[in-house]
Amino acid sequence: MTEIQIPAGPAALSGSLTIPESSKALVLFAHGSGSSRHSPRNQYVARILNRASLGTLLFDLLTPEEEALDIYTREHRFNIGLLAKRLMHATKWARQQQESRDLHIGYFGSSTGAAAALVAAAELSQDVGAVVSRGGRPDLAGDSLPKVQSPTLLIVGSNDDIVIELNEMAHDQMRCEVKLDVIPGATHLFEEPGALEQVAKLASDWFSLYLSPR
Repeated sequence: MTEIQIPAGPAALSGSLTIPESSKALVLFAHGSGSSRHSPRNQYVARILNRASLGTLLFDLLTPEEEALDIYTREHRFNIGLLAKRLMHATKWARQQQESRDLHIGYFGSSTGAAAALVAAAELSQDVGAVVSRGGRPDLAGDSLPKVQSPTLLIVGSNDDIVIELNEMAHDQMRCEVKLDVIPGATHLFEEPGALEQVAKLASDWFSLYLSPR
């Protein structure tokens, strides 16, 4: 794992890049509101992807100053446009690095980060080969949903009622290949025994399928 800094306009975003030997793809993680690259759930999923020879880039969508402000104002966590731009900056950065420039790109988004991933995927349709959303709010991607071309997997817990509804609504607005997987007995954070393992397995299979060299 390499600790890196991603230039994003006036901001510098801290990240952790892991590229296993023989990787053909790189998955960028977009965390949810109030979270960071240190999210234990995303770190767990990243380790499973690494074992499947998929590279991972976990990075902070907000600077420490923005994060500190957001705790009180909550003004950034639902600013999907800002979060999507940060993800696009990270994608551009990965495209410029020697070790990652030839890798197929995928996005793994959680909560509001899933909306940012879909907005960025709609903008960078030539660059993004697949998207996975974990307990996401794809509905917040709004007008970008029908423009997404990347095969998209939406994963929700069966006990996360409102989020299931929002994912079903988003699913119906999308025109690309899109699948909704519901994990039985799981709540929003997939804290139940075996739930996060199922998320990681589904994500790993999806990325391995769609980010493999054709």
